[in-house]
Amino acid sequence: MDTFIKTLLTVLLVYYGLKIILKLAAPYIMKYFSKKLAARFGANFSNTASTNNAQKKEGEVTIEKVPTKQKSSNTVGQYVDYEEID
Repeated sequence: MDTFIKTLLTVLLVYYGLKIILKLAAPYIMKYFSKKLAARFGANFSNTASTNNAQKKEGEVTIEKVPTKQKSSNTVGQYVDYEEID
């Protein structure tokens, strides 16, 4: 019975100790991950901007056309306009 109480107290002490430590360390952890995410986003953004600028010369104009979608000739049915008769 004595070892059970020691084990239970150890588990509770570790649980509450980690809870307090994580509560104090949470702002620093969040700041670290937000900086890491911002750096990753900034790196991706700067890579795409530099590749677009490297392909075009200054003053060069390009027109990019979006391909038109072809309409399908298969019609499911016909539209019928009707009136109610009293």
